[in-house]
Amino acid sequence: MWLGRRSARERFEKEAERVFPSVLGTALRLTRSREEAEDLAQEAIVRAFEAYDRFDGTNFKAWILRILTNLFINKYRRRTRGPQIASLEDENVYEPVAEEGSEPDAQLFDGLLSQEVEEALGKVPEDFRTAVILSDIEGLSYQEIADATNVPVGTVRSRLARGRAILRRELEQFARREGYLKQGTQE
Repeated sequence: MWLGRRSARERFEKEAERVFPSVLGTALRLTRSREEAEDLAQEAIVRAFEAYDRFDGTNFKAWILRILTNLFINKYRRRTRGPQIASLEDENVYEPVAEEGSEPDAQLFDGLLSQEVEEALGKVPEDFRTAVILSDIEGLSYQEIADATNVPVGTVRSRLARGRAILRRELEQFARREGYLKQGTQE
């Protein structure tokens, strides 16, 4: 019995290590606060460990992101203090590690675009933003998002369409300001 617990713990730790960057990144995008994101991610890991014996073994990342999303909905969403905007210049904002061999100019360009995407994403209403993050950033299926957010698949599709439309409008404005799109063009 002890060996079974130990190997289960080791399997959990291995899986949790593999997905933790996604868990923390999703938590940060949901909460818009580094401190709250760290707390939320840590609580999701603890809850997942406590429930690991009930994990069906199919998709660990989707399962733990479902736990994270449910925690967010239950705890943080009830606080309706208005939007909390994280400064993108704050040293606490999650930054992906540059790939080996990437060009510094490309890293700078990607960083600027990432900042704009984060700002634009912050303007998307919470329900829509959650769907966009879970689908387009974390790669969850419609059904997995529906399970994680406790809404029908049709609602997920609707939220994704609306969230993506808002995001597209926001990013289009940025592209026009920066000269990536000419005035009068639709892309």
